[in-house]
Amino acid sequence: MHIFTDFTAAIHDAEFTSENQGMSADVINKAFLATEEEFLSLVKKQWSIKPQIASVGSCCLVGIICSGLLYIANAGDSRVVLGRLERAVKEVKAIQLSTEHNASLKCVREELHSLHPDDPQIVVLKHKVWRVKGLIQVSRSIGDAYLKKAEFNREPLLSKFRLPEPFHKPILLAEPSILVQKLYPEDQFLIFASDGLWEHLSNQEAVDIVNDCPRYGIARKLVKAALREAAKKREMRYSDLKKIDRGVRRHFHDDITVIVLFLDSHLISRSSCRGPMLSIRGGGGISAEAKT
Repeated sequence: MHIFTDFTAAIHDAEFTSENQGMSADVINKAFLATEEEFLSLVKKQWSIKPQIASVGSCCLVGIICSGLLYIANAGDSRVVLGRLERAVKEVKAIQLSTEHNASLKCVREELHSLHPDDPQIVVLKHKVWRVKGLIQVSRSIGDAYLKKAEFNREPLLSKFRLPEPFHKPILLAEPSILVQKLYPEDQFLIFASDGLWEHLSNQEAVDIVNDCPRYGIARKLVKAALREAAKKREMRYSDLKKIDRGVRRHFHDDITVIVLFLDSHLISRSSCRGPMLSIRGGGGISAEAKT
């Protein structure tokens, strides 16, 4: 599951920005943690009737534009890429803005070892894939209570999610990595996408597609391009890949969710965090489960 651009910021950021008199990285971090606490509270309430909810988690990728500044916050392995016009060469270049939390990255494994120095099995290479405790690739998320609180890592949770030994502090984190930078007139658009897209398209390939094609339906076009690459890697036709049932499709490609946000420098320069908070949900997100 993936949450892009808004998550529950409509609830929490309005509250926290009022308290702190404006937008900041600290406000966003508090919103992530409040969202996490509310979900863990729900897991506790539902434990007796829906214990498997303890294994449910989501990556969370958030973008906020305020007073000419762009705030990007990420927990998990989704990614946001900026398309920036380089006037000297008249080309739109891809700039990755988010930091990913996937155990396949050496820096993430090092972070996990530093946070859990007494656990040599904090990351395990399983079927040629690095996984946290041999279970999950991401090291940060919203939810996944079974790896955050030991009280949920027991029966009746399915055995495939249960760890054989107890743990005394959260294995996964909910705190996001946050980037804050100024937006410039050369900044053309932002691509928010789950890792399913980036497995098949490079940052520059995705930016080129957005830059070269009409805006309408551009998120769907990115999904289609990724699925064509997935089909090609399996030496099959795209039309045949589309016919495969949803549950089986996960063996051919990961889920893909995309939102493309085009930037208007005139509006951005006039934007401000003062006054009523406005929350815009990304209705342009296209899932690979949708028809393409």
